[in-house]
Amino acid sequence: MARVAVVSGGTRGIGAAISKALKEAGYKVAANYAGNDAVAAQFKAETGIPVYKWDVSDYKACAEGLAKVTQDLGPVEILINNAGITRDVMFHKMAPQQWHEVINTNLNSLFNMTRPVIEGMRERGFGRIVNVSSINGQKGQVGQTNYTASKAGDIGFTKSLAQENAGKGITVNTICPGYIGTDMVKAVPSEVLEKSVLPLIPVRRLGEPEEVARCVVFLAADESGFITGSTFAVNGGQYMV
Repeated sequence: MARVAVVSGGTRGIGAAISKALKEAGYKVAANYAGNDAVAAQFKAETGIPVYKWDVSDYKACAEGLAKVTQDLGPVEILINNAGITRDVMFHKMAPQQWHEVINTNLNSLFNMTRPVIEGMRERGFGRIVNVSSINGQKGQVGQTNYTASKAGDIGFTKSLAQENAGKGITVNTICPGYIGTDMVKAVPSEVLEKSVLPLIPVRRLGEPEEVARCVVFLAADESGFITGSTFAVNGGQYMV
């Protein structure tokens, strides 16, 4: 029987590519989204992937949403924590709300999404958790103190959870994308991309969402059980650790 995979933020951008790739690889996929009903409905119509709406920054909403997925599709064995937001501003001008919104969505969501499924994974002796962080969680970025702190926290979360669950057949890994050609990045003026972004990337191009998705599919596989606590950079060589 196909394993069930949940992708948070799974109907747009990198998340949509991950959802599609997992379905193509044979998984039963549930795509979570937060607010854009029109995009989610279009995604469902085009892919046949069921969509579920809840706020990943709300623990109760996550627990209820994941219970609904389990009822509909079966126990969650693969969890992709992909949902994320930005509220970019220099720290000395940052409002408390801009800090808390980003931390709640990008970091606290990992607890909210993972806690309701981790005990079941341990009992069944299998689980794959992939947390989508960012290149800026590794190197920092001006105007993104809140975002960078959240994404760096994702990496620390991964390493500790991986150690706690390695003996239970559960792997936990992080992917750190660089500049990926999503709608948000492509909305940046072309002259800015050409002059300020692409010169920083040794391969001289933006990444594709599908390139991140292929990495997720690799880590989600049964055969990837010896890889845990790792951080995978998908950034075209922009930042090498």
